Amino acid sequence: MTKTLFLTGASSGIGAATARAAAKAGWNIGLFARSEDKLNDLAAEIGDQALVLVGDATDYDAQKQAIDKLADHFGQVDAAFANAGRGTSPAGTENGDPRDWKAMVDLNIMGALYTAHAAMPHLRKTTGQYVVTGSAAGRRHIQGSIYGATKWFIHGYAGNLADEMAEWGGRCMVVSPGMVDTAFFDEAKPDKLQPEDVADAVMHALEAPARAAVREIHLMPTG
Repeated sequence: MTKTLFLTGASSGIGAATARAAAKAGWNIGLFARSEDKLNDLAAEIGDQALVLVGDATDYDAQKQAIDKLADHFGQVDAAFANAGRGTSPAGTENGDPRDWKAMVDLNIMGALYTAHAAMPHLRKTTGQYVVTGSAAGRRHIQGSIYGATKWFIHGYAGNLADEMAEWGGRCMVVSPGMVDTAFFDEAKPDKLQPEDVADAVMHALEAPARAAVREIHLMPTG
């Protein structure tokens, strides 16, 4: 049976690139994001392998209903990629906006936890895999970076979840890119990593043989 991927933050950037790479590799994909128009355009490009699932990653019920719908549509879920995320002002602690921090934590941390919790019953059935987007900012200290702290959580959680899933043969991988040329930044970064580079790393983990648990892939732009 063709494998199926649930993908949050699927409407653009790393998410859209991963959807295209997964489709090319023969996977079915559940495209989850808030931007219905963008998802419909992407699904039209991919074809019958894609299912549009409109929702907010900070809403647990929305994620659970989407994953359950995906499983019903394609028969199973073999992998979940918690990719949805956002940044915040680099103002640091004293000058930062706690309300903006909360919105970021709700997406970067709770959204990823929601994906894992909602997907786990399905992944157990398929001995599947959970992937989450970390960051180079989650591997080093950056002055005043609240965003970086959310990614430190993701890196720690991914390691803990990998050990938890290993008990029943599941796998967990965190992909941690440096600067990627996406809408995350106000200006284009054509000399940095491209979304397709990160998508290729994700697919490497998803396509690895069952004997190989790829725990982390860390990418940096050259130079």
